Amino acid sequence: MSAAAPPEDVTVVVATRDRAEDLSRTLPRHEGPVVVVDNGSGDGSVDVVRVEARRREQRALPPLRLLQPGRNLGATARNLGVRAARTPLVAFADDDSWWEPGALARASEVFAAHPRLALLAGRTLVGPEEELDPICADMASAPWGRSPDLPGPDVLGFLACAAVVRREAFLAVGGFDDVVFFAGEEERVTYDLVAAGWGLAYVEDVVAHHHPSVSRSPAHVRRELLGRNELLTAWMRRPLPVAAATTARWLAEGGEHRRSVLAAAPRVPRALRARRRPAAEVERRLRVLAERGA
Repeated sequence: MSAAAPPEDVTVVVATRDRAEDLSRTLPRHEGPVVVVDNGSGDGSVDVVRVEARRREQRALPPLRLLQPGRNLGATARNLGVRAARTPLVAFADDDSWWEPGALARASEVFAAHPRLALLAGRTLVGPEEELDPICADMASAPWGRSPDLPGPDVLGFLACAAVVRREAFLAVGGFDDVVFFAGEEERVTYDLVAAGWGLAYVEDVVAHHHPSVSRSPAHVRRELLGRNELLTAWMRRPLPVAAATTARWLAEGGEHRRSVLAAAPRVPRALRARRRPAAEVERRLRVLAERGA
């Protein structure tokens, strides 16, 4: 993608915790204004952010703001960044990801041309090899097709490190929530945007790069966490028989699934307090996925 002037209507929001080395590599790559929300880092991440903020100021580049809530807010830290943004569009990035030069200018054009679009899921290239994230292939082949008023295939999910949102729509559905806290936090936001009638689309020519940090939880821990949060989202937004049946089946299966259920159990009362009526369009798409064995 050719270089373009930084868009004036997109703010990049980054949530981080103890990733100083990654931030030193990714922050200088961001175009346009940036808001970094620090989740209580103790490794010098805040110093890295301040150095980059000064560099931008000295070079008259778009500003970088640092927010410090003083504790780990998980995915909801991004909500603070979105509220602090003064632009109609917000591009999320993780501390180990960045947007390709010109990508956000292209995203701005896409949003301007598609007023029902609330979320654009970009093409994500992973690691030094720049391999396509498998989730992108899934989004590109969405079995329910493409709405005529959207710029790409309709999606029922996204990667937070490679998504651009319409600020008003994201905030209207409450942003990310502290029931799931972190990992898989995209699912409930997706359901609520679809339920509200907004469009979500995969746009292949808006590209993000993700070089996963070496500072990550073991794979099995992340799988259990994703399982926990899938269950919690089901209790918040899926039909109760579906949530109950999934919980019972996972308990019977044992292993990681059972551990996910046990981890979810203390949070289920909070999930039920946040519960809303299941959305017919969300359930229709989930049935299509189930029929395809996805």
